[in-house]
Amino acid sequence: MATRRVAGIDIDEADLSLEHIRASGPGGQNVNKVSTAILLRFDCHRLAEDMRQRLAVLAGSRMTRGGIVLLKAQRFRTQEANERDAFARLADLLGQALVRPKPRRPTKPGRAAKRRRMDDKTHRGRLKQLRASSTEE
Repeated sequence: MATRRVAGIDIDEADLSLEHIRASGPGGQNVNKVSTAILLRFDCHRLAEDMRQRLAVLAGSRMTRGGIVLLKAQRFRTQEANERDAFARLADLLGQALVRPKPRRPTKPGRAAKRRRMDDKTHRGRLKQLRASSTEE
């Protein structure tokens, strides 16, 4: 079973699929005749559940409902450069998915913050009192 190391993770070659396709956009004869673009498919079922969920959020519409990440690389004129680009983008995605977010610990305002808030409220109330009409009938 062959593995490939991407972003510090050993990925089984069976989970990766490369397809050479024609690139879209301008380019004349070269783009119409030569399949230089790469479509990289990565099946992420073997990843840990929490990492798979983070990857789904990061990949967005690039991930299918079946859990396959699709990356199309067509920035360069050669297959080799586009293949390197596709794996670099996959490595970037997996690297971001590896990072666990820090859990938020709720905190309460300190004594000085409470004091400042009360002083501001008192000050605001006094200003409003001064604006009120002083003549009462």
